[in-house]
Amino acid sequence: MPERLFVCTPSKLGSYLDCPRRYRYTYVDRPSPQKGPPWAHNSLGASVHTALKNWYALPAQRRSSEALPTLLKATWVREGYRDVDQERVTYRKALDWLDTYVAGLDPQEEPLGVERVVATKTGVLAFNGRADRIDGRAGEAVIVDYKTGRSGLNADDARGSQALALYAYAAQRVFRRPCRRVELHHLPSGTVAAHEHTEESLERQVARAEDTARDIIAAEKAVAAGADPDVEFPVNPGSLCGWCDFRRTCPGGAAAQAKEPWAAVEHLERA
Repeated sequence: MPERLFVCTPSKLGSYLDCPRRYRYTYVDRPSPQKGPPWAHNSLGASVHTALKNWYALPAQRRSSEALPTLLKATWVREGYRDVDQERVTYRKALDWLDTYVAGLDPQEEPLGVERVVATKTGVLAFNGRADRIDGRAGEAVIVDYKTGRSGLNADDARGSQALALYAYAAQRVFRRPCRRVELHHLPSGTVAAHEHTEESLERQVARAEDTARDIIAAEKAVAAGADPDVEFPVNPGSLCGWCDFRRTCPGGAAAQAKEPWAAVEHLERA
């Protein structure tokens, strides 16, 4: 019998690459261990992403900065903040980012897709993912990914992103047009980090994703056959442990300094 394709998203593959144990807690163990409290930076990112999605859903004549306060308020996620004051500061910052960002957009321009799911299959993968935005430029598709984190981004971040490469690979097949350019739009700084892939570089990223999928499949099969899941899905201790949803459960994360749910947005109060 042929092997079943490994169904995956960029976050599923990324979870295993970051830490096989976190992958196991998320996708293998049932019931899954209890997660920690929600993160403020995730709430911020989700709020901004949804506001931009809804901005594009407006008729072109209504796409202006005046629509943003209503849109952001309607989509605002309140979880994870230290208190109401911190939440209010963060909301104002997010509104400022959006105001600056949409000022550089053409409201008449219709993207190929907003929060668009793209999917494709290889000999190993059944891949699907939701791209923040896919633009049509000069007959080609361009992947746009919004970022709201603290750190600035550069071309190396865009070049090395497996998620963006997989989106581009899938988009070529969905829209039947070239898709090689990928962009990271960092709203806090107003900068764009971009990379132009080649067919060869996209194929390399797909091959790496397939290798990761094979590792996951082998580990899952071993556990199903009776192997020790702690051995097959080892801990990868490091700087991410303090931010892990499963820090309290994981033996590797127990020694890490825990981050408060609002730690990643504290700097906004000083900016």
